[in-house]
Amino acid sequence: MVELDHVVEEVLKVINDNGFSQKGAFNLRQNGTSICHGDSEHIKIKKKTDKPGIDIYIDGDTKGEKVYIPVVVSVSGMTDLVYNDFYIADGADVTIVAGCGIHNSGCNESRHDGIHTFHVGKNANVCYQEKHYGEGNGTGGRVLNPVTNIYVGENSVFTLDTAQIKGVDSTVRETLVEMDKNSRLYVTERLMTEGDQTAESNIEVRLNGEDSSAQIISRSVEKGNSVQTFHPKAVGNNKCQAHIQCDSIIMDHAEIGSIPEIRARDLNAAIIHEAAIGRINDEQLLKLRTLGLTEEEAENVIIENFLN
Repeated sequence: MVELDHVVEEVLKVINDNGFSQKGAFNLRQNGTSICHGDSEHIKIKKKTDKPGIDIYIDGDTKGEKVYIPVVVSVSGMTDLVYNDFYIADGADVTIVAGCGIHNSGCNESRHDGIHTFHVGKNANVCYQEKHYGEGNGTGGRVLNPVTNIYVGENSVFTLDTAQIKGVDSTVRETLVEMDKNSRLYVTERLMTEGDQTAESNIEVRLNGEDSSAQIISRSVEKGNSVQTFHPKAVGNNKCQAHIQCDSIIMDHAEIGSIPEIRARDLNAAIIHEAAIGRINDEQLLKLRTLGLTEEEAENVIIENFLN
C-alpha cells in the first residue's frame, strides 16, 4: 500500500466522497504518474504503452462492483494529459468513480485534460460518477477540460453523473454519446462558478438505435462575474425518445447561456427540450432567515438543495 501525502488525501476525500481506498479495482494518478493501482477478480487495469493512460477491462461477471480512478494534480505549472479507455463486457453491472482535483499553491496554471472513452456491450448497466474540484491559495489557474466519449450497446443503461463543485477557474467539457437499440441514457450535470471563472459544456447524444432513450438534466449556479454556457444536443436518427432540461440560478453580475438543441431524422423521434434561468426567490430567503440563518447561509442552503 502506497502512503499518500496530506494534500492528496484531502483532495480524494472531496472528489471521491471518502470512498477511495487501495482495495479492489483502483488506479490513482498524481501529477502525471500512476502511483498505485489494483485489480479485482472481474476488473483488470493495464497501463497503455503508446500514450499516457490506462485500459480498464470489466468482464460480464462484474455485478455491483465499484472501480476508482481519481486524478490529483498538486504541482503548479503542470499540464497533465491522459487517455483512459473502458471496455465493459455484455451483462456487466459496474459503477466507475472518477474525478479530478487540482491543488495549486503557485503562480502558474495547473491543468488536467482527461479523455475517457467507454465501449459498452449489450445488456450492461454502467454508472459513471465524476467530480471536479479546485483548491489552493496560489494565483495560478486551475483548468479542467474533460472529453467523454460513450458508445452504449444494445439494451444497456448508462448513467452519467458529473459535478463541478468549486475552485475550477476554467473548464471546457465535451461529451459525445452514441446509442444502440433499446439503450437508455441518464445524464445529470451540476456546475457552479464564481468570481471570474468560466465554464462551457457541450453534450451531443446520437440516438441511433430503435427505441433508444435519453434524459439530460443540467443544474447550474453562477456567482460573481462568472460565465457559463451549456449546449446539449439530442439527435434522433431512429424511433426514439429524448428529454433535455436546463435549470440555472444566476447571482450577482454573472452571465449564463443555455442553448438546448434538438434534431430529428426519423418520423418517430420524440424529443423535448426545456430551459429556465432565474434568481433566488426573496420569499425563500426570508423563510430561511426566520429560522435564524444569515442571508449567506440561506443562499447556501438553497443552492445546495438545487444542485443536489
